[in-house]
Amino acid sequence: MSMIPDAMTAVEIAAPGAADQLRQATRPVPVPCHDQILIRVAYAGVNRPDVLQRAGTYAPPPGASDLPGLEAAGEIVGMGAGVTRWRKGEQVCALLPGGGYAEYAVCHADHALRIPHGLSLREAACLPETAFTVWSNVVQRGRLTGGERFLVHGGSSGIGMMAIQVARALGARVFATAGSPAKCEAIRALGATAINYRDEDFTRILHEAGGADLILDMVGGSYIPRNIKTLAQDGRLVMIAFLEGPKVQLNFAQIMVNRLTVTGSTLRPQSDVAKAELADAIRKQLWPMIGQGAVGVTIDSEFVLAEAAEAHRRMESSEHIGKIVLKVAGDGA
Repeated sequence: MSMIPDAMTAVEIAAPGAADQLRQATRPVPVPCHDQILIRVAYAGVNRPDVLQRAGTYAPPPGASDLPGLEAAGEIVGMGAGVTRWRKGEQVCALLPGGGYAEYAVCHADHALRIPHGLSLREAACLPETAFTVWSNVVQRGRLTGGERFLVHGGSSGIGMMAIQVARALGARVFATAGSPAKCEAIRALGATAINYRDEDFTRILHEAGGADLILDMVGGSYIPRNIKTLAQDGRLVMIAFLEGPKVQLNFAQIMVNRLTVTGSTLRPQSDVAKAELADAIRKQLWPMIGQGAVGVTIDSEFVLAEAAEAHRRMESSEHIGKIVLKVAGDGA
C-alpha cells in the first residue's frame, strides 16, 4: 500500500455561482478523527445538492468539508481512534458530509458500506446518497408495501430510478413522470408505467388506477397541490426537494377528508447516529436486493475530476438519465 501524501488534488467552490466557479485546487489530505475512516477516492457521485451548494443555497453542516461531494467509493487507507469494524485496504462506498470531489475523503466509519456483490467501484460510488435518500423516504418514512400504488416524480433521475426499482422489489405498482420519450422509455425498461408530464396528466392517470398510495416528489411548487389531489385515501406525500420552490397554497380540507399524510426530509443535516442506523438497514435489506439483481445502477455519464464543471452542467441541463459520476483515481476495478 502506497504512503498517504500530505496534499491532494480537489475541486473546490471558488465563490457561489455558476458551474465555472468549480476549480481544481491543492488541499491538505484530511486526517480521520475518532470514529472516522480515510478513503482514497476512486469515483465520486454527482448529486443535485452539490449543484445547490455550489450555487450558495445549501451550506454544508458545521464541521463538514467545504468541498462538494456527498458520496464516493474507494479504498480505506487510514482510520481514526475507535474504529474496529474496518481494515486498511478494504473497498467501500460511503455517505459523506462533503468532500467527495477530492483524491481523499473522510467519513464516519458507520456511514461506509462494503461494495455490493457484483458492482464495480464506479457503480458503487453512485449508491450511497441515492440509496440512503430512497430507503429513508420510500420505505421508512413512506411505509411503502407490496400491492400499493407508488408515484415518483423525476423518474429518470438517479433517485427516481432507484426508487422505481426498490418499489418494484417490494411488490408495489409503480408510476413515474419524466419529460421526454427517451426518459419514459428508460422508466418503462425498469418496469414502471411512464407518464410524460409534457402531454399527460398524472393526476388523471393515477385516479383511473385508484389513486396513489405514496408519492415521492422532488419538484414541489405547482406539483404539491396536484399531488394532494392524486393521493388515494390514507395516502402519503413525501417531499425531498423543491425544484419549483417550497411555497404554495393548499386546501387542507382535502388532507383532512382523505386522511392524508404530508411529510418529507433532508439527509445531510441528520445526526451521525441516524445515518448509522439507516446504513445498517440498507446493508441488511437493500444490499441483498442489489446482490440479487433486483436493484441496479444506471450511469448516464462519466467525467474526470477536472471536468466537474461539465458534470454540473450536465446535471443542470436535466437531460441526464441515471447517475453522473466523477472518476477521481484508480482503474474502477
